Amino acid sequence: MFELPPLPYAYDTLEPYIDARTMEIHYAKHHQGYIDKLNTALKDYPGLQNKSIEELLSNLNEIPEKIRDQVRNQGGGHHNHSLFWKIMGHRKTATPTGSILTTVENSFGSFEEFKMKFTEVAINHFGSGWAWLVADSSNNLIIRSTSNQDSPISEKQKPILELDLWEHAYYLKYQNKRAEYIDAWWNVVNWEAVEQNMA
Repeated sequence: MFELPPLPYAYDTLEPYIDARTMEIHYAKHHQGYIDKLNTALKDYPGLQNKSIEELLSNLNEIPEKIRDQVRNQGGGHHNHSLFWKIMGHRKTATPTGSILTTVENSFGSFEEFKMKFTEVAINHFGSGWAWLVADSSNNLIIRSTSNQDSPISEKQKPILELDLWEHAYYLKYQNKRAEYIDAWWNVVNWEAVEQNMA
């Protein structure tokens, strides 16, 4: 059954941009909650328990209808958060370098243009969800958002960079000021991890 993956840093590592209390609740309560509910949904389906979360989300039509919504919602919450923790941390550079910078510039004109477009999608997303940089089946980069805990891998897209837009990700520090949260989040993006996702 699925387990909470280790957080790759301490709760206070992302201070002052993301506060330690939010990180603790987000990781230990919200993420754990998705895992617990996913395991409950799968308890009567031993054939599904041996599949990876990527396999489950990539083939939702093969999931029994009785638990399909739970797998999409709870499994998506688990997968999305597992990726989210990894693309944050001690930032070594303010902007990406190497192949990811080249790819972003080729796709969006400049890093600044990419950052502006990603921020715009994140700010304008209605309700809870995620903002993403994904690669489609032809390896074209796309900036998009998804609602709730839906994952791009269910649409055969590869996640590269993501931002949690649920209020539980920022409300303790930023209240309803999503734009301030997004602006602060850019300070904790781990571009080395993002480049690994790109590779």
